[in-house]
Amino acid sequence: MSLENQPKNIERKKIRIFILVLIILFIITAYLTYKAYQNKHEILTLNTEKSQLKTSLDLLTKEKELTDQENKDLSELLISTKEELEEVLDDLEREENRNEEFEDQIRKLTGTVKDLDKLSKTDEELLQKYSRAYFLNENYIPLRLEKINDRYVLKGKKDQYFHAEAIDFLEDMLDEARRDDIDLKIVSAYRSFDEQQEVKGQHTQVYGTGANAFSADQGYSEHQLGTTVDLTDEATGGTYQSFANTESYKWLTDNAYRFGFILSYPEGNEFYIYEPWHWRFVGVDLARDLHRQKDQFYEWEQRRIDEYLIKIFD
Repeated sequence: MSLENQPKNIERKKIRIFILVLIILFIITAYLTYKAYQNKHEILTLNTEKSQLKTSLDLLTKEKELTDQENKDLSELLISTKEELEEVLDDLEREENRNEEFEDQIRKLTGTVKDLDKLSKTDEELLQKYSRAYFLNENYIPLRLEKINDRYVLKGKKDQYFHAEAIDFLEDMLDEARRDDIDLKIVSAYRSFDEQQEVKGQHTQVYGTGANAFSADQGYSEHQLGTTVDLTDEATGGTYQSFANTESYKWLTDNAYRFGFILSYPEGNEFYIYEPWHWRFVGVDLARDLHRQKDQFYEWEQRRIDEYLIKIFD
């Protein structure tokens, strides 16, 4: 290469380098501008998201504040409602107590009315103490009599009758005795005023005034009530003192009270001789209490006995 062309070549190289530098600078500038734009966009995006987050946070804060207030209001409402409910419950409880008291009064009144009605339909004579103390007039007849089944009556005796309300107790007792191999038999049950007069007359003819020791005058006999029976067994065959020595009599003293029967004239009574055959129905409750206390029917005051009248057939 000639010397005169060297400067030209150097100049061209410088131009090319300058252009290259310009291109590089342009590329860098373009890149930096892009990155700057990109960063600005990201910043804008972040700022938008930040703003949205802040807004959301503000909303959440407000919602929380509202929720807290609502919870507070709700809590106060619940407390107030609870207090009101407790007052209502107290009122209801007081009302229920009043209603229960009222119902108790109604039940008592109803029970009293029923008892009075029941008592009015129960023959008040059934628990009176006779035997020379009280008198049944010649017109007295039990409200309803029922014929006793012949299997319970001693052979050779006429038809016997017993109070219809009490006959089941009598038959239950005789059936229970039979299950225990005790064959009790009825010698005599209901006797009218006239029948008792006839019986007393017969005894008086035979025993004279001595008949008063074992035979009641008409109107004073428990048999007229229809709730009394004279019992025996086949071996004894009648109303004899020897009946007291039998297993049948022992069974009666141990069990008759469970069916409402008592021995009217035990040993030492002030009315008649000892009559182990003579048993009177007075109701299970009274018979049981007399048995438990080892008392005699005629030793109790009439007022005390009368308290059992309403339950005599229970």
